[in-house]
Amino acid sequence: MTAFVLFLLFIGAGFDTVYIGQAGGSVPVGSLLALGVGSASAFASYYGGDRAVLLATHAASLDELAPAASDADKLKLQQLRNVVDEMAIAAGIPPPRVYVVPDPDPNAFATGRGPGRSSIAVTRGLLDALDREELQGVVAHEMSHIRNLDVRLMTIVAALVGAAALLSEWARRGMMSGGGASSSSRRSGRDRDGGRGGAAALIFVVIWSIAILVAPLVVQALAMMVSRKREYLADASGAELTRNPLGLARALEKIESAVAPTASIDRGSAHLCITDPLGRRVNLREGFWSDLFASHPPMPARIAALKEMAFQGRTA
Repeated sequence: MTAFVLFLLFIGAGFDTVYIGQAGGSVPVGSLLALGVGSASAFASYYGGDRAVLLATHAASLDELAPAASDADKLKLQQLRNVVDEMAIAAGIPPPRVYVVPDPDPNAFATGRGPGRSSIAVTRGLLDALDREELQGVVAHEMSHIRNLDVRLMTIVAALVGAAALLSEWARRGMMSGGGASSSSRRSGRDRDGGRGGAAALIFVVIWSIAILVAPLVVQALAMMVSRKREYLADASGAELTRNPLGLARALEKIESAVAPTASIDRGSAHLCITDPLGRRVNLREGFWSDLFASHPPMPARIAALKEMAFQGRTA
């Protein structure tokens, strides 16, 4: 979170140096704008982000689905409700609202502001694919995201990613229009004899220009880093709630074996899910680039860690 705020301030400070400073202004307009956009995005996402995610995925509550469901489907929906209630008791938090996403690919996510103000959504494919112990493991994983306040953190992170991308786009358009280039050239002309001060200003402008070009990649890498750490923690916390790490391990194996992406969930909500809904290959590998841009840890590593918790990952 600190890195996000510092990056937003850096973009704003660069705008002040390149544009406002050349006009003789002293008010840090860019820095204030960066903080304002970031704060407004985080505030709006904090209070309305969960509803936006649920609407975007076409999720329906259990109360909406139950009246028109078949007898078999009613049993699955009731089982889901029972499991959510059980895991809420185990976690010591109020039961979240429960939704089902009409998608055949098995997946699940939690969203909201924290205990008492959150929702858990599972896909139709997840209900069809998992038995009760496996479903309990997935729900415990998502319940852990709520108890650990990951839902709040990742909602705000997603808003800051959007704010940083928006600010970098504005700055990039300004440079393409010629404002930044002419300002920097005028500054370098005046500071040619300015010694160290002129050189430092020129270096700052060059670094800022590169930063706004790579800003979408940088903020995405920061968001993915946060997401991966919280997924490992949620796996461990979920196993703590169920006392059955193998249930979640088996669920992850079934989820991993599904080859189709989760079409109902877009890129903006991908980091909320228990597994990458986009099916990107970077999430299947380990190494430097995967550590930078993967939204989720490699599934084999997660499954191996859960089996190790059940003392089945060691060899004699």
